Amino acid sequence: MIRLFDLSLQLNGFPIKKTKAELDKIVCFSEEEFASFLENKKKEIVDFHLKNNSFYAALVGDKTFKNWEDLPILNKQDLQKPLQERLSKGYSKKNIYLNKTSGSSGTPLIFAKDKYSHALTWASNIMRFGWFSIDFNHSYQARFYGIPMDFIGYQKERFKDFLSRRVRFPVFDLSDDVLEKFLKKFKSKKFDYINGYTSSIVLFAKFLEQKNITLKEICPTLKACFVTSEMLFETDKILLEKQFGIPIINEYGTSELDLIASESPQGEWQINAETLFVEILDENNNVLPYGEEGKIVITSLFNKANPFIRYEIGDIGILDEKSTPQKPILKKLIGRTNDIAILPSGKKSPGLTFYYVTKSIIEDDGNVKEFIIKQTKLDTFEIEYVAEKELISEQIQKIQEAIDLYLEPNLNFTFTRKTVLERTNRGKLKQFKSYL
Repeated sequence: MIRLFDLSLQLNGFPIKKTKAELDKIVCFSEEEFASFLENKKKEIVDFHLKNNSFYAALVGDKTFKNWEDLPILNKQDLQKPLQERLSKGYSKKNIYLNKTSGSSGTPLIFAKDKYSHALTWASNIMRFGWFSIDFNHSYQARFYGIPMDFIGYQKERFKDFLSRRVRFPVFDLSDDVLEKFLKKFKSKKFDYINGYTSSIVLFAKFLEQKNITLKEICPTLKACFVTSEMLFETDKILLEKQFGIPIINEYGTSELDLIASESPQGEWQINAETLFVEILDENNNVLPYGEEGKIVITSLFNKANPFIRYEIGDIGILDEKSTPQKPILKKLIGRTNDIAILPSGKKSPGLTFYYVTKSIIEDDGNVKEFIIKQTKLDTFEIEYVAEKELISEQIQKIQEAIDLYLEPNLNFTFTRKTVLERTNRGKLKQFKSYL
């Protein structure tokens, strides 16, 4: 059978055969060999950008470096310059992979990868999906994603869907009528796996729950479901496992880097240490030991077109105490640094705490399908929700009591029932947003 996916990468100048071979080599390193590989790659990528990237050299202020910890921390604001000013010598739009982030963090970014490093990203993805017997060349994907609505963008994505053996389920309209059409496709097509935005897939699972349907029973070929781009709560994971009847694999990544972490068959959130170096730093940019919470800072070990060295992605997390350099484990992803709620007492709390506390009450009776929380003032929050009927005063009272208990009292909430929630132009649902 033709390996159409690999062939399309190869024809577009992405050396997938070569990068698969390199990845196989890295994965087979002994502990000592990996430690040596990591130190060499860190030094090599910094030296390359200091010599070939004037933007990065100016940021570091020197052509040589002695200590890794002395290198500056990069953030998206540093990279808000025209791409031409950030490209390394020898790279242009003709020989790079060019893309942009969705801007869900509030700061969109145009970025470049050299073709070898982008092919390595795909090799890494192929390996991780392979853990669950998914093969991009032959497996059939049900894809819960957004899609560009302009004609050229739409046709381009549809062609990519064809090459990648996937059927797209656009997530901009998730009404019951649309979900019924999704269900019919699962009855008629032999999908191997589901992949897409967490919130949309959870909504589909709630629809199946109402109908008392297990997806695996009507689509027996399904092997796994991969959720990405949004937080997966434990209660949602339990719901997905029950309604789909297949393993649910949680992913974490950013478009400008790679897949950062992916759940392994052992249930651990295994970090991609083959192409990335992940650090957890405190507020003063000191490296924290395993087990402590801090800013996630990542270095792309192979990308020569654009420097992503000690790049602060805007997320907060914890590496497991049992991590090793060769096999780091992400113990917890707490949320984005720009999604912090600041309360009247001065207390700072991840915005997802509100979402989590409220979620346990608001969805108890199955009435509420999904909701988002917005902080508009220090003491004022708006909750927008999609539901069959309005929330009753007893439910609102229970939410208020839970928030008094877990966060602090005297916070004001308004509740607005909507027919549909606002999503980003890519179809992501931003669960908490602060307007302060």
